[in-house]
Amino acid sequence: MKMPLKNIRKVVLSLFLTLCLGVSYSDNFLEREDVEAYLDEVTVKHGFSRTDLELVLSDHQPNQRIIDLISRPSEKRLEWYEYKKILVDKARIKLGVDFWNENLRILERAERLYSVAPEIIVAIIGVETRYGKITGSYPVVEALSTLAFDYPPRANFFRKELTEFFILTRDQKLDPVRLTGSYAGAMGYGQFIPSSYRAYAVDFDGDNFKDIWNNKADAIGSVANYFSRHGWQGEGPVIVRGYKTSVDPDVIANASLEPNILAGDLRKKGISNDLSDETLVALFSMQGESQQEYWLGLRDFYVITRYNRSSMYALAVFQLSQEIKQHRINLLNELN
Repeated sequence: MKMPLKNIRKVVLSLFLTLCLGVSYSDNFLEREDVEAYLDEVTVKHGFSRTDLELVLSDHQPNQRIIDLISRPSEKRLEWYEYKKILVDKARIKLGVDFWNENLRILERAERLYSVAPEIIVAIIGVETRYGKITGSYPVVEALSTLAFDYPPRANFFRKELTEFFILTRDQKLDPVRLTGSYAGAMGYGQFIPSSYRAYAVDFDGDNFKDIWNNKADAIGSVANYFSRHGWQGEGPVIVRGYKTSVDPDVIANASLEPNILAGDLRKKGISNDLSDETLVALFSMQGESQQEYWLGLRDFYVITRYNRSSMYALAVFQLSQEIKQHRINLLNELN
């Protein structure tokens, strides 16, 4: 009886892994039923060559380090004052001013087209990759495959991202094995996950390639487009400090990233602020070095959290943006 073609492929790949890579087949994704089912689905639905996808996956194994990192992100490990010290530091501020000056015309054009202030774009790239200096060293296909098949809390999400990754590498004629990124499969200056790349990346210099990995113009334009598409307004405050003047059991902080309570109602409940009564805000409580801090996030603050769903992340980005902007103004004033 002839062996089915599918089984022959498995045997060949198993021998390849064992003899050439020095790992057992059981360590690889390809003998698993859930991976087989996934490959069946995407091959039919998106017209991929199954052999090509199997060869891509054959080079990688589940990576426990990736699971460990995503299970304990900095936003959950650190208090606000610890987190802020890492991301809003003198070196990152200075590098941000340098990045702004070096890419001034591109940032100005992005502001004209997308109405997103340069300091916000610069701060995002600064927080994400230290202005392109640290973009991640994990093979993207390995990161996404590990999370898609060995991280149950978000397996469905990462399976979709793995599919998006295969589509974008096919469409952009990129080698899926060579691309590297974060432990969560984010790539380039602005750390776009594959679905964000496909939805929001732009060719900002007209060379017919959306290069978020090496092209600063495309990276800047893509971040600006992301913010614009998520509703960035650029008018009025982004987030303001609040102060607790009394204790009200009905005041619940950190319940939502999206503004859903009136600033006037918060005042009645003991959180003083300078906003108009009808301003919708989200209330956040964060641990400062000496006391608990209260912050009221407005609509544009919520937009920052769409980049990373963490109030600490968004506050770090905003505060870094303001520090970079002020530092640049000070330097320009000194020159004049």
